[in-house]
Amino acid sequence: MNRLIRIELLKLHTIRATYGLALAAAGITALFASLEASRAGRNGTTPIYTVAGQSTVSTATGVAMVLAAVLGVIAASGEYRHTTATLTYLATPNRSRVLAAKSIAAAIAGFAYGIIAALVATATALIFVAAHHDRVTLGAGTFAAHILGAGLGAALLAAMGIAIGSLIRAQIAGVVGVLVWCMITETILGGSSAAIRPYLPYTAASTLGGAKLGAAAFGPAYSVSGQQALPFIAAAGLIAAMAALLTLTAARTTVRHDIT
Repeated sequence: MNRLIRIELLKLHTIRATYGLALAAAGITALFASLEASRAGRNGTTPIYTVAGQSTVSTATGVAMVLAAVLGVIAASGEYRHTTATLTYLATPNRSRVLAAKSIAAAIAGFAYGIIAALVATATALIFVAAHHDRVTLGAGTFAAHILGAGLGAALLAAMGIAIGSLIRAQIAGVVGVLVWCMITETILGGSSAAIRPYLPYTAASTLGGAKLGAAAFGPAYSVSGQQALPFIAAAGLIAAMAALLTLTAARTTVRHDIT
């Protein structure tokens, strides 16, 4: 299994999409965090010198989680698009093991995406605080928890992306499907039913990084008052269970189909 994981990590290391999406995650995170910081204290928003204000800026990592899921889709569906899946499964006939290795490798890359984005967002918050000659009111432990939480959320969504890419196989359809789900579908579902909002996968992942429920950069991009996010363990378990269910479905259906 370790050999398979190393092979899948090598594949991710050698495709340009891995680095392009990482740069996009860092750049867009910096943009969103800067926008949050620049409007802090205006039009009734929380000032940057408060705990809530610094937390809002430093947790603007939702876009990295979406791109981590996109990476997972590309890594899985790219095997079929470039017809390398045949060689992969000839070398390792146990397709479930290959799918598991892909999920773990994508989760590792997704974790890196989340950590990079969280560091960028945190640095942006600290820069704006220093520029305003304010005091850092958010504790170092909280910053660290948000950074690690963003990494975990991105890792879980990347693993889910592998399952989606394996189920759909069509790369464009898979990528568009992920973007539409995060940016539109969860907004509609969360807005129409407050009861299910905390259980939506992208929304739950964003809260792992410390974001308020419904305050992710993409997807449900609105604040929610009077409603609590799932506890950290419950949110992580929910996303992991969804990823596992999709992976199991892919392993028992699509991945078993003949590959030519």
